[in-house]
Amino acid sequence: MTDRTGESAPGEAPKLKEYEGEGITVTFEPRRCLHAAECVRGLPEVFDLSRRPWVLPDSAEAGLVAEVVRRCPSGALRYRPADGPGERPDSPVSVRRTPSGRLVVRGDLRVSGAHGDRRETRVVLCGCGASGNQPYCDRSGPCAAPDDDVPEPR
Repeated sequence: MTDRTGESAPGEAPKLKEYEGEGITVTFEPRRCLHAAECVRGLPEVFDLSRRPWVLPDSAEAGLVAEVVRRCPSGALRYRPADGPGERPDSPVSVRRTPSGRLVVRGDLRVSGAHGDRRETRVVLCGCGASGNQPYCDRSGPCAAPDDDVPEPR
């Protein structure tokens, strides 16, 4: 595992934690995580919050790891296969507004923020304007209300 830092403060460039496996590398951007828990429910042998490192990409077949990472609605988890193409964006682009106002977007995206444009395939954008991690939702305003389609931590 390469830990390229932890949480970044508002205004700082995004920081990633990188977990390298033989068949796949998983990256994690802590400030984007909304704790949907799709990862820990999907592959608990790979994603286990009670251990360090919490991500062990070689604990399951690379294709299964990629499938579970794609369930992460916020895009906090991403992956790079050791060989072959990376994540393909959904087509057409889809946008859903949750009851609390979050915008769940999937597709071939270019998201503009304080640190320039980023290519994305999955994001949860702030719909209330209160996020300290604009344009991404950080659940710091009315968006903190629970939503059925973005699972809450258990």
